Amino acid sequence: MPSVKIAIDIRRMTEFGVGTYIRNVVRTLGRLDRENKYLLIGPPAKVKEIGSLPPNFHTVPLEEPERSLKGYREFRTIVKHLNADLVHIPNLFSVPRALPCPYVMTVHDMLEHMSRARGQTGFWRSVHFQLTKRTLSGAARIFAVSNFTKNEIEKLFGIPPERIEVVYNAIDERFLHGHATEAERELIAQRYQVTYPFLLYAGRVSPHKNVVRMIEAFSALKTELERDQAFPDLKLIIIGDDLSGNPDLRRTVVRSGVQNDVRFLGFVPIEVLRIFYDSAKIFVFPSLYEGFGLPPLEAMAHGTPVVTSNVSSLPEVVGNAAVLVNPENVFEIMRALHRVLLDQALRERMKERSYQQAAKFSWEKSVRRIVEVYRQIGGGGGSAEPSGLHPATDKDTRISSGVA
Repeated sequence: MPSVKIAIDIRRMTEFGVGTYIRNVVRTLGRLDRENKYLLIGPPAKVKEIGSLPPNFHTVPLEEPERSLKGYREFRTIVKHLNADLVHIPNLFSVPRALPCPYVMTVHDMLEHMSRARGQTGFWRSVHFQLTKRTLSGAARIFAVSNFTKNEIEKLFGIPPERIEVVYNAIDERFLHGHATEAERELIAQRYQVTYPFLLYAGRVSPHKNVVRMIEAFSALKTELERDQAFPDLKLIIIGDDLSGNPDLRRTVVRSGVQNDVRFLGFVPIEVLRIFYDSAKIFVFPSLYEGFGLPPLEAMAHGTPVVTSNVSSLPEVVGNAAVLVNPENVFEIMRALHRVLLDQALRERMKERSYQQAAKFSWEKSVRRIVEVYRQIGGGGGSAEPSGLHPATDKDTRISSGVA
């Protein structure tokens, strides 16, 4: 079968979420596919973060941001000039795409569409909806990162289910380096002064992440543990964004009386985050809405017990390996944390199930399916095992150690 020329928009590769997706998809394509031609459109400095790629990958410079008219026009001109067979847009945004070839699009969630719509007047909400529907309807295929997200796309926009392909996310391979060593645990003790047992949250601190209720549940948990005379020095560590835009979190900590027991560490590199995952007593993730929800899976890869929400995609991602709670019920969150902290038999069961659940998701499996779709759309046909794909070798797995 002739090779397909695929253009991939990588301009958001340094962002949270979408950036992690782009990096892992491109790295895995580089390991698996030597036959198709890949045009990575975006700033060349961002491509360097991916590391070494084979000769069928080419960087095409484009500095203009995607959410600008000039950026859209230049992107379209590049695709036309390079005679691409197919474009992969790795995220949803509502610019109608009169591109010179078919495009496939990855949809991570509907949150931006819904939260934006809430802040708009009726007219602009309708315009936004119609543009998004037009963008999705024009896609030759949509990659949804979970069945939950696929159902949301169908329900909101009436896209036929056969046009939507569920292709799961997976965790970054740097989380698969085994348990933290004593030297690594000593690193977080020295650098971050973490010398006590702790619960961990990692992720954004935006409102839908429900961090306020998590802090309130932790405060209630401290009271329960005092009665039990257990874990007197337990802390809650929150790793994620800068807090300057979320002053209510600091207020919640003070109001809940846990200002000495909650620590905000901001951003930490993956190499350090994996040590925190490995060392935590419980990973807490009571999010109200997730298109996929990678952090619980990252914690599970380290055998760390997870308490997370029973809504959106999270039950689909964590399977039977986590304790699920109603994220709007502070005391239900607290009771789950209390139980998982003190029930050693439960912790052991969760640890084994966590390893098994995390192993179900792999970038190799997901990217093989993506390449099948590339071939079907860009070159016609497609098979269960596309030619030109092969497992990685040591030589092919050189990646940069840049922060994800």
